[in-house]
Amino acid sequence: MMPLTLAVVGEENIIKKIGGKQEIKAHLENLGFVAGGAVTVISTIGGNVIVNGKESRIAISKEMAQKIMI
Repeated sequence: MMPLTLAVVGEENIIKKIGGKQEIKAHLENLGFVAGGAVTVISTIGGNVIVNGKESRIAISKEMAQKIMI
């Protein structure tokens, strides 16, 4: 298991776990990041990532991406 920030660009990954406080978990789930879901990193800029998940592109901060384990 590793954080989303270490994912290879263009490779599809399955989310294994969402870490952090309950508010953060709820926020990420509302964005579509749930355990068992597939995400693909499109690009990284200064640690921040743009991902494809559930038919949409989402930009998330490095801090949030580190709480998503793949």
